[in-house]
Amino acid sequence: MKYADEFRDPAAARALLARIAKVTDEIGATKEKPVHIMEICGGHTHAIFRYGLDKLTPDGLEFIHGPGCPVCVLPMSRVDECVELAERPEVIFTTFGDAMRVPGTRKSLLQAKADGADVRMVYSPLDALELARRNPDREVVFFGLGFETTTPSTALSIQQAAAENLTNFSVFCNHITVPPPIKVLLDDPHMVLDGFVGPGHVSMVIGIEPYRFIARDYGKPIVVAGFEPIDLLQSVLMVLEQLRDGRAEVENQYSRVVPDSGNPVSIAACEDVYEPRPSFEWRGLGEIDSSGLRIRRKYAAYDAEEKFGVGYGQGAARFVPEPEGCACGDVMTGRLKPRQCPQFGTGCTPEMPLGALMVSSEGACAAYYQYGGLDLEPAE
Repeated sequence: MKYADEFRDPAAARALLARIAKVTDEIGATKEKPVHIMEICGGHTHAIFRYGLDKLTPDGLEFIHGPGCPVCVLPMSRVDECVELAERPEVIFTTFGDAMRVPGTRKSLLQAKADGADVRMVYSPLDALELARRNPDREVVFFGLGFETTTPSTALSIQQAAAENLTNFSVFCNHITVPPPIKVLLDDPHMVLDGFVGPGHVSMVIGIEPYRFIARDYGKPIVVAGFEPIDLLQSVLMVLEQLRDGRAEVENQYSRVVPDSGNPVSIAACEDVYEPRPSFEWRGLGEIDSSGLRIRRKYAAYDAEEKFGVGYGQGAARFVPEPEGCACGDVMTGRLKPRQCPQFGTGCTPEMPLGALMVSSEGACAAYYQYGGLDLEPAE
């Protein structure tokens, strides 16, 4: 199978692991003083644990899990606003499945559905568009959520709704962008980061140019990576080789999918539909300047914030603190590992989550719970 079997080849993996061990030794990294490499994308976190790469790589290498799960970084106040929208009798609220079980302060969208709200899981904003066509007497709201990976599909759906004058369709826009939170982490004096494995799907849209500041301004290497085990091992090796050689560059391991300049059609659609918000709140990181997207005035008829008077469209969003004992913010920003949270696997489980990291398909806690078990490491 092209682009699958060859990227899971055991012999190739063993060869890469031997080279990683050799370069780690050349750098002088040890268990006590490891090289810290942050994988930005939650999909990479799950791949690392699914294939056991954290156990196969040498002790002198430590993976730091970054804020690359868009469901996880969504603040609870925005979940509350989703529930408020969903509970309106005239609304059919549509969302990706990942967001259904994320807890708000009162309830999740799944609980709102159980209480009678018309909440429907969709696989694409095009599904929401079709619901709007079939239900002209209802307001269909699509929960626009995700990094640059999903922004184009939402933008194209808004353009299509405008072309059809489908005025009972709107988007509750919570799209966010990857580079700004990385800058915040690099500016944090308490964070120790030596290099980055960059997100593959995001980069498929935006290319590699937006990461130049990481190498140029902070002297840190970043390698955009694919999602198979060979992809990740090769990308880690490329980061380590840069560190060994005293280089800081943006490299593209995932060139079979990621063009250096990104996807011009997707970029054009996003520039037409969105503009940067002055700031956006990230769970665990607070307000970050120019890190979120909002719908431009020309498409205001399809902006749920404008139509229903919710969220950032009506001024500053209210701040909602984390539930007591929940360490999602610290885990998501690499300050803690999931098992270091005292609630992991006890007070917070996939069945009864305290935070989004336990239920999202890209959440670090979900990866540890699914692939790592509960008793491999004691909580600290």
